[in-house]
Amino acid sequence: MATKRHKSIAMPLANCVLFCGSSPFRSVDMKKFFVISMTLIVLILVLPVQSQAQDRVRSVNVGGTPLVPDNLVNGPVPRLPDGKPDLTGPWMGGGSNADIEREGGLKPGELPLLPWAKELRDKRKEEDEPYTACLPMSVPRVNPYPWKFAMSYTSKGLTYIYILHETGDAGAHRVVYMDGRKHPDDLLPTWWGHSIGSWEGDTLVIDTVGYNDKFWFDSRGTPHTEKLHTIERWTRINYGTLINDFTLDDPGAFSKPVHLKFTAKLMRPDLDLMEFICLENNQVGLAGGYAPGTGTSNTTDPKTNK
Repeated sequence: MATKRHKSIAMPLANCVLFCGSSPFRSVDMKKFFVISMTLIVLILVLPVQSQAQDRVRSVNVGGTPLVPDNLVNGPVPRLPDGKPDLTGPWMGGGSNADIEREGGLKPGELPLLPWAKELRDKRKEEDEPYTACLPMSVPRVNPYPWKFAMSYTSKGLTYIYILHETGDAGAHRVVYMDGRKHPDDLLPTWWGHSIGSWEGDTLVIDTVGYNDKFWFDSRGTPHTEKLHTIERWTRINYGTLINDFTLDDPGAFSKPVHLKFTAKLMRPDLDLMEFICLENNQVGLAGGYAPGTGTSNTTDPKTNK
């Protein structure tokens, strides 16, 4: 059979060199032949193992959350042509989601909510979550989802920074004005507010006011008012880590300003954000049999309610 005839090519040659006794080859030629034969044997045995190892590396990089490998995280911070740190990303994390108190580094009960705000949080129900109705999560809650910075330059230099989000909002993007403008006096309250940015050394500082009071800080329902003022201090401390030192000041809902800290991890830079469509008053889920506000299947017919 073919498999028996080709069981080993190198071994009979090596055996002959070692055990055949007299040989027409000179001793030097025999040594060269032996070295070549043993090299072939090693290559035959090792190459498949190396190929399998490479496959494992590729599968680790692709599988699960595609963050950069641990051995690259502590590398140097990449720089833009103007010398500022490149914050582009894409990033995962850097904000709250389930519990702003815990995820921001505070102890249970340490969030200084005013009595009315704590009572409202305790009364809120999961099915009332604005996000499940395709309404924006806003700051800082949206950041646990994939997102990235996009720099916009004009002849005057860096003019805008856009913060783009893959999921969590209806085509979500924030605009941070980097051209030195101030907050307007007559702001119309919006989901994202009005953001102005500046650099303090290698830290991007984003100052935002003009929020509406419709979004939740977390899935617990932590509230705020239109007096909310936030300051984000984004610092890329190494190749794979971005720190958000977050200050929340809302005298309408909190007894004092709150300082929180969130960490974002770099996703593989060769990846881009995927399209995500979610629009306010979206009826697609209802038509498909999903209960609004829960994200779970509805056992009743949405047309007959039976």
